[in-house]
Amino acid sequence: MSGLELIEVTSGLRFPEGPIAMPDGSVILVEMFGPRITRVLPDGTKETVAEIPGGPNGLAIGPDGALYVCNNGGCFTPVDLGEWLLPGPFDPGHYIGGRIQRVDIASGTVTDLYTECDGHPLRAPNDIVFDAAGGMWFTDHGVRNEADRTTDLTGIYYALPDGSSITEVVYPVEAPNGIGLSPDGTRVYWAETYNGRVMQRTVTAPGVIDLPGPLDPTLCLAGLVGYQLLDSLGVDGEGNVCVATLSNGGITVISADGSSVVHHPTGDPLTTNICFGDDDGSGEYRTAYITLSGSGKLVKARWPHRGLRLNWM
Repeated sequence: MSGLELIEVTSGLRFPEGPIAMPDGSVILVEMFGPRITRVLPDGTKETVAEIPGGPNGLAIGPDGALYVCNNGGCFTPVDLGEWLLPGPFDPGHYIGGRIQRVDIASGTVTDLYTECDGHPLRAPNDIVFDAAGGMWFTDHGVRNEADRTTDLTGIYYALPDGSSITEVVYPVEAPNGIGLSPDGTRVYWAETYNGRVMQRTVTAPGVIDLPGPLDPTLCLAGLVGYQLLDSLGVDGEGNVCVATLSNGGITVISADGSSVVHHPTGDPLTTNICFGDDDGSGEYRTAYITLSGSGKLVKARWPHRGLRLNWM
């Protein structure tokens, strides 16, 4: 276990997720229970980019400079415990269906791109990353309906940002959450929330993976022991998979070969995401921005490894 010196950037956010460190020093993120996209300026001031009905969950910059949103459709209800804000049970009365959306940063205009794939509705898209070819990988976390005692089996998707093509690349997957690509783009990683595992596949072409055998042990990069739930993730410049860890609140850093696992506690049991910024202009992206969703904070810290500049930033 290792500690980070956390510096608060801002507070008062309604379950922040999907941070993007912008070149101007601001951070754009979603507030799932806002529900909205918010820009946080370096001094902590907040500006609304767009209101997003449903449940904005994941966020990325596309090749056209627009924002692309994973909207879970409002599949969680907020549970306010005073000190902590938690995602609560599914309420069908507030659920509008999952979707991938495009948002113009300047105007705030929101456009639905995808609501289904091959006739199957998107249930609760969660996290998103763009590859160097300009396509997006995203997860569908699915819906758990406790009243009906049902839970979805969902998948990992690849889609184009112009709305012309969407493919289910991996199925079935159990509650996939965070997703990321290795620095060279040859590996796609995703976190399975309830299983506490980070899975991986080899990417052979944009949106195409090598199909492994069912007993291939390399499918799982790492599984965490005990009660540790996994949320979103980022990959740093050294190829480490940095996965936000719930309950055992913090960022768990898994080496590219899975041999090393180091946990950085944050003090918030609902630590949900990480991204990297180049605050000092060194080009090493050593500033890690972390969303502490339970307490509604965005914090930053000096990262012990080189960070990674995402595609199209």
